[in-house]
Amino acid sequence: MVEPRGEKILHCATLRGVNSEELRELLRAVAAGEQGVDAAMRQLETAPFADLGFARVDHHRAMRDGLPEVVLAEGKTPGQVAAIATDIASRGGLLLVTRADAAHMAALREVVPAVEVHEDARVAWHDPSPRPRVGDVAVVTAGTSDIPVAEEAAITASLMGATVRRFYDVGVAGIHRLAGDVEALREANALVVVAGMEGALPSVVGGLVQNPVIAVPTSVGYGASFGGVAALLGMLNSCATGVSVVNIDNGFGAGYLAATINRLAVAGGPAGE
Repeated sequence: MVEPRGEKILHCATLRGVNSEELRELLRAVAAGEQGVDAAMRQLETAPFADLGFARVDHHRAMRDGLPEVVLAEGKTPGQVAAIATDIASRGGLLLVTRADAAHMAALREVVPAVEVHEDARVAWHDPSPRPRVGDVAVVTAGTSDIPVAEEAAITASLMGATVRRFYDVGVAGIHRLAGDVEALREANALVVVAGMEGALPSVVGGLVQNPVIAVPTSVGYGASFGGVAALLGMLNSCATGVSVVNIDNGFGAGYLAATINRLAVAGGPAGE
């Protein structure tokens, strides 16, 4: 016979999705005999989501991926973004919206008044229960024009619990500007290096450090840069080892990957040991 308390736990998991703490409590209830194993398995096999008609909001993603579903505002109406954000925020979880324009941000402020925004990075977020910041993620840009993409990466990594340090405008046109930061970069568990134009900076940094470098090509540059394709191809052809590459202007993807590497490094010791 399932006791009422176990039913309450299962009902909570059904309505809200399961985060790590709720899963821990559910497993404790099973171990204590307060929840039936078969009932718990049926619940966990069906990843809960909210069907808004135009979107199915995944509330199990934090348990699987370490970060709740992130809202890509680009291509969505302000009303759609606001509705998705309302559903996420109503469950008390972390809200992160990327590629948000002024209209998206205005709609978000209506439904989540405490939302924070970075207009240049086109990012909005609300974090009611911030994680402790640990480890060391370095975010580096070649130029000032690359900062919006870098900030998307930095904010993402920070929301995932990483301590983030920024090293901006140290590109190859004045490479001596990087010299004083090399030792600090070598201490990082992961580095995000953002560059447009010819995209040379990640190769330079990759030749100076032993820890993972995540290269981000940006669409910054004159005509022959082809909207970031030149930088992307340059980074993919890097002669430095330990350099991986994300898509053009994908600061979010780079920040997520850097924070994941950082989390593993914190759990097992500094990268490179």
